[in-house]
Amino acid sequence: MEENNNCKNMEISNKKKIYTKESCESDKSLEERFEFRNIFPGEADQAVAIEKICFPPNEACSEKMMRERVAGLADLFLVAVDRGTGKIAGFLNGLSTDEPAFRDEFFVDASLYDPDGKNIMLLGLDVLPEYRMQGLAREIVSRYICREAERGRKMLLLTCLKSKIKMYEKMGFYNNGIASSSWGGEEWYEMGYRIVDCEKNT
Repeated sequence: MEENNNCKNMEISNKKKIYTKESCESDKSLEERFEFRNIFPGEADQAVAIEKICFPPNEACSEKMMRERVAGLADLFLVAVDRGTGKIAGFLNGLSTDEPAFRDEFFVDASLYDPDGKNIMLLGLDVLPEYRMQGLAREIVSRYICREAERGRKMLLLTCLKSKIKMYEKMGFYNNGIASSSWGGEEWYEMGYRIVDCEKNT
C-alpha cells in the first residue's frame, strides 16, 4: 500500500502547535536514503534483533510478542529501510483501539487490537545506533502521524522515560504526566498527540 504524506484536508494539533499539510511533506534527503513502508512478514527477524539493540531487557518487547505484532499488525508498523543495504534502519509500531489511555496490557496482548479503533497506542520507536542523530526518528514519527491521520485516527499515545519527554515534545506530543504504566519497573510518562479533522473544525 502506498503511503500518502499530504494529509489532505487534515490538521494535526496538540495543545501548543497546529500542523497543516505542509508539515507532512517528507524530508527529501531522507527519502533518497530510505524507503518508508509497512513491515514485511520476512522482516520479523530484523525487528526482533533491532528491538534487542534499542531497549534493555526489562523494557524490550519479547521475541514472541514482536513476531505476533509483525504477523497481525503489519499495517501499524512503519519501517525505514536503508536503500543501500536493503535492511531496516528503524521502525515505529503501534496498536489501534478506542481506549483513551495507555496501559501495559497493550505491550503484551495483540488481541486488544481493534482495526477500526480511533486511537493508536505507540508501542516502540526503534532506530539503530548508526542511524541516530540524523533526523530519522523524527521523520518516522512524522510520517506515521500523517499516515494515521489519513486513516481517520483521532489520537496517538505513548509512554516514555523522563529523559525522552523533550524529544517527543519537539515532535509535537504533549505531556500527560506520570503514566499508570509500571513496565520494566520504570517510571513512565504518557505523551499524547491529537489529530483534528479540518473539515469538521472549520
